[in-house]
Order: sequence, then C-alpha cells, then structure tokens
Amino acid sequence: MLDLKFIRDNKKLVEASIRNRGIKLDLDEFLRLDEEHRRLLVEVEGLKAERNKANDEITALMKSKKNPKELIEKMKVVSQNISDLDSKVEEVSKNLSKFIYLIPNIPDKSVPVGGPESNKILRAWGKNPTFGFNPRNHIELCELLGIINFGTASKITGSNFVLYIGSGARMERALINFMLDLHTKKHGYIEVFPPFLVNRKSMIGTGQLPKLEEDMYRLKDDDLFLIPTAEVPVTNIHAGDTLEESELPIYYTAYTACFRREAGSYGKDTRGLIRVHQFDKVELVKFVKPETSFDELEKLLNDAEEVLQLLELPYRVIMLATGDISFAAAKCYDIELYAPGTDAYLEVSSCSCFTGFQARRANIRYRDKATKKINFVHTLNGSGVALARLVVAILENYQDKDGSVNIPKALVPYMDGIKVIKAL
Repeated sequence: MLDLKFIRDNKKLVEASIRNRGIKLDLDEFLRLDEEHRRLLVEVEGLKAERNKANDEITALMKSKKNPKELIEKMKVVSQNISDLDSKVEEVSKNLSKFIYLIPNIPDKSVPVGGPESNKILRAWGKNPTFGFNPRNHIELCELLGIINFGTASKITGSNFVLYIGSGARMERALINFMLDLHTKKHGYIEVFPPFLVNRKSMIGTGQLPKLEEDMYRLKDDDLFLIPTAEVPVTNIHAGDTLEESELPIYYTAYTACFRREAGSYGKDTRGLIRVHQFDKVELVKFVKPETSFDELEKLLNDAEEVLQLLELPYRVIMLATGDISFAAAKCYDIELYAPGTDAYLEVSSCSCFTGFQARRANIRYRDKATKKINFVHTLNGSGVALARLVVAILENYQDKDGSVNIPKALVPYMDGIKVIKAL
C-alpha cells in the first residue's frame, strides 16, 4: 500500500495513477476520512488530557479534605464523551484502513499511459515456424498423442481442469525440473517449496485481496486460500521481518501448482490449456534495496527469457500500460510465446517491480548498514515460467505432419533421452 502521508502530500499524483489505471475511486472521500480521523484524535486526546489533569486535582482536593464531588460529576460527562469519541475513532479508522487497501501503486514514469491498446512491444526473439502442412492446435495434438485427457479431468473435477498422462505428465515434470535447475544453478536463486494454502493476511500482503477475492478459491471453514501464484507464500516468507542490508538482495524460486477461479473470464478460451483453473508454475521472487529495484527487474526479465531461449521458442516482450498492469505493480513486462496451431501469442510470464507497495502491506523492512535507518525493501516477482501455455507452445511449435512432437534439445536430458512423442 501507499504511505498515508505520501497520499496527503501527493494528491494529484495519486489521482493521476488511479485515473490512468482506469479505476473508479473517490480519493477526496478517502482524504475526508483521513481529516476526520485526525480531527477526532486531536479532540479525544484533548479530553483525555483534561481528564488526567482533573484526576490530579481530585486527588489534591481529597488530600486537603475538600469535596471533589462537582469535579467528579463533570469528569463523568467527559469520560462518556471520550468513550463516544473512541468509538467514532475506531469506526473511522476501520473505514480508512479498508479504503487505503483499495488505492493502487503508482506506475513508474516509464510505463505507457492507457489501456491494453497502449501496451508497447519492446522486442521479439526467434522466428515463428513455417510448416509444409496446416499445423494442428494443441487440443488436436493432445488427442493424437494421448498425453492429456480433458474429458476425464472434467469428470474428476469439472471444466477447465487437466489430466496429464504418460509422456504428457513426464513433460510437465521435466519442464519444472529444467526451470528450477536453470534458476538455482545459473541464476543464483534459492529454491523453496512453500505451502499451497495461505491465510488472508498473506493474500492482503501481496495485493490479491481485497480487490481480487472473487477470482480466488477460498476454504469455507478455515478462511484459507489456494494460492493463485507462488508469489503469495514466497513473498510472505519475510512478512514482518527486518532484514540486514548485507542480506540483500535475496532471490527465491519455487515450483507450485496455482489455482484461479477466473470468475470474470467465463466464455474466454474455455477449451484446452490456454485458460485453466489449476496450472503449474515456477516463480521468481526478489527482495532488494530500493535504489536497485528497476535494474533487478531487467535481470529478472532476462532470467525468464532464457528459459524460452534455451527451449528455442519464439516470443515477444511487452511493456504493459498503466491500465493493464496489476494493482500492486509499478512496472510490468509480459512475455508472450507464439503458438502457431492456435495462431496466437500466449502470456507465459509477467515480470513486475512493486517498489515498496507489497513490503509496506506485509511489513518487510531492512536496516541500512551505514545509517541504521529502517526502510522498506522493494519486492519483485515473475513467472520463470508458467505452464500450461508453455506446453501449448512446445506442442504447436515442435509438431510434425503426422502429429508427432519433437522434444526441445534442452529438455531431452530431463525426458530420459526421449526425443519424440509419437502419435498413437
């Protein structure tokens, strides 16, 4: 979240951020609540000071054998007024706290202003494949290869879930191991394996709640949430911590399953692997000093890109505009893979810098070595990368005329030497 004093002192900047994101939010109402809260606090503190002074006077009167009845009666009224004001302060404070969690982060100055139409394609890597035949889409290939059964998954659970079988399950596992090895052995990330369930406080800390609650799977009895991304548990590893400057930067990588209801997306890409309610992902999370955060974002993006370069898959990098970046992000790049059978670019990674927004919500700080001052860290995260769209791209880019699919060279060692998944 944003610092309250920052919001007071930078009203126009915060209003522009809200407007450029396309969010409807009455900042004047928030500032009115803030002003009322401060006024009430001054009033109640004044009455408490008056009561404390009167208590001393009552004690002095009693010691001097004088009757303090009149003053005591007066203080009963003051105490009731204090009680009433305390209730008002608590109510306004709750409303203020709820409101501040609805105010988004400030986009960096380099972020294009506008909606998705203003997203900027920065670069492309690799060449989109050409075929001497009409390429099949991944759904057709899965049926020919017998590696994914959508119908059985629907029977087991429901629509938009996936059952990987045989070489399909092996490929999923191979991709996860390949990415974890790359990020830990070459890129310097520490591997963690977090819980797949988190509490409400953790979801608030990273910005999923309260804004996106309808898109999340929540347990009715325990107020726990199935994680939408490993960003949530991994970022909260250091919730409430004060780190030493010498510990920074900290890089974590994690494989998890991810769960999203996508309540507002019904009817979009409902067949196949493009939009599913459960998918696997390898996540990258960073805790860094504020002055390095945007340089660290570029490195994070490069780490995610290398996954796709080693798999020799064509992709493009897009800088998202203000109306398309996430609520908590100050800057975000999307990586989109080209899928020739589907003839579409599919997002497989969002790499974001959150500046101190998440750290303030989750209270993640560090102690400056020279000044001993306590500051909020900057957090970053990105998919490194997400399945199942990665599987879509591999199947569709590496297919042969008979429906067989070649395995990317970098993945062959993780597939026990299997180079081709042959059609049944």
